[in-house]
Amino acid sequence: MCGIVGIRRFDGARVDPGLLQAMADRLEHRGPDGSGVWVSADGTTGFGHRRLSIIDLAGSPQPMASTGDLLEVCFNGEIFNYRQLRADLEYPWNTDGDTEVLLAGFLRHGPAFVERLRGQFAYAIADSRDASLWLFRDRLGVLPLHYYVDDTMLVFASEPKAILPALPKPPEVDEASLGDYLAHRSVPAPHTLFRGIRKLLPGHRLQVLPDGRTRDEPYWELPTEPADPTITPQEAVGLVRDALRDSVEAALVADVPVGAYLSGGLDSSLIVALMSELREGQGIQTFSANFAGDTLDELPFARTVSSLLGTEHHEVTVTPDDFRSGWPGLTRTFDAPIPEPPDIAFARLAAMAREHVKVVLSGEGSDELFAGYPKYKYAKLVHASDLVPAPVRVPALSALERALPAGANRPRTLVRAAGARTEADRFQTWFAPFVADERRELVGSEGRGGYAEIWARARGDVIQRMLYVDCHTWLADNILERGDRTAMSASLELRPPFLDFHLAELAFRLPSNVKVRDRQTKWVVREVARNLLPAQIFERPKHGFKVPLDSWFRTSLRDWCRDLLTGPNSFVGQVMDRGAVDRLLTDHERGRRNDGMRIYTLVALEIWHDTCL
Repeated sequence: MCGIVGIRRFDGARVDPGLLQAMADRLEHRGPDGSGVWVSADGTTGFGHRRLSIIDLAGSPQPMASTGDLLEVCFNGEIFNYRQLRADLEYPWNTDGDTEVLLAGFLRHGPAFVERLRGQFAYAIADSRDASLWLFRDRLGVLPLHYYVDDTMLVFASEPKAILPALPKPPEVDEASLGDYLAHRSVPAPHTLFRGIRKLLPGHRLQVLPDGRTRDEPYWELPTEPADPTITPQEAVGLVRDALRDSVEAALVADVPVGAYLSGGLDSSLIVALMSELREGQGIQTFSANFAGDTLDELPFARTVSSLLGTEHHEVTVTPDDFRSGWPGLTRTFDAPIPEPPDIAFARLAAMAREHVKVVLSGEGSDELFAGYPKYKYAKLVHASDLVPAPVRVPALSALERALPAGANRPRTLVRAAGARTEADRFQTWFAPFVADERRELVGSEGRGGYAEIWARARGDVIQRMLYVDCHTWLADNILERGDRTAMSASLELRPPFLDFHLAELAFRLPSNVKVRDRQTKWVVREVARNLLPAQIFERPKHGFKVPLDSWFRTSLRDWCRDLLTGPNSFVGQVMDRGAVDRLLTDHERGRRNDGMRIYTLVALEIWHDTCL
């Protein structure tokens, strides 16, 4: 992966190469192996690039021009099927890599060529034939692409920090996004917490015309057709096994060493097992992390899988001091509040992995495609609560939620979800640190509610609809942003084989009864693992990567946290209801509630504002 930046002027001003270089240098962590800058002959368009060399190490410098200088490309990512695409294109090749394929394909097929790509990517193409600029982002949003546009120019970059030097004035908080942040712990595309900076949606391309007009359109979407009820459970297992194995094989394309994250959970263990099968057990390095004090430490399971498959295994442990000291630096890398506490450990994990490999495979996406979270098991039960009219149900369940004991975290989640006013609100509420009424109390707004538009497109049963919404919100704007930023903080490329678009399309063709079966989540994936992993791995319930926040915010991080959120210079204290924030802290400190995750959400916002603005 790499870092890309660019500017398109609409006002006749020339693009400054020095500015492009300064923008690109803010992304050095994404590409420490080389850099380049290009400005068009008429001065209206310019690209900057930072390279992490993965394919065609000695060649393929960027930005790269096509034959005849008709096109220029600036590319972040990997095209896994580039060799097959090259074989079908007549072109005077000058390199052995995948970047030049984007130029040859665009010359022959135009912007529709993106539909032939298999991989993870974000790239820009400047076309001198009609003076247009095109931006593309991969189907599921594995890689990021941000942009800013006004009457004079469009600026784009892999991360917001690289856009900031080109802005006409210092960045400001988009206060309209605060409600969204409190609902999701991230801001769903196309918005960000920076006013005026947007995210290109996954599976979209953006055309920029010389006069400044833009046209944003999807080139791929998750299926919304009904699942195929004729697919039997055993057929589903075979289909998923073959598709996942093919995806892992595709993701191994590289001219550098490829390793894997190994948490000891089902998904990463299955990826490593398939890697071992494909490589016949040779040369696989695996990497694990945990938090000191985690009572559900998964490292023993990771060691079991490593021993079974014969990998060279590496581990790192993160302490509360590491957690606190690493937070601001990683926030600068994210350009956003760090959505989840484990990300600080994942950044340490990435740094350790980078000492041994340049690429790692990981298990992201399995839960959102195959119903891996506990909430999917309870979806139909909670959905039945809609039989009670909302005016009766919402206040009754709100009162019940407040009466639950501090340690009743899972019942509280179920009650909060059942108490949502509509199904669209419920799909968002499952992961929400603050529900709609709480968001109104804190910032005076529930948020934009873009998830309701996504929910309106979803089809199928309640599990299928929930998966569709999660793929467009939680996966794209939380899971994948986190994976990209934590890995790239160490100049490490992350590849999630579960998110190959062929496998994603298959997942949405499968009926829900092979995803949640006999009250077992992710049943079909577990069955794929049955012949590859020991039962203690594929049968145990999902644990996740836990951080002892509840304890830390009552002990070692208590005073620091309170000072951040209630001090005289606190951003959170200025934009949110101070009384509500104080009650949240006090109830947690006195053990009335376990609100570590909600407190974390506010602290992450405060650190972002202090660090990035």
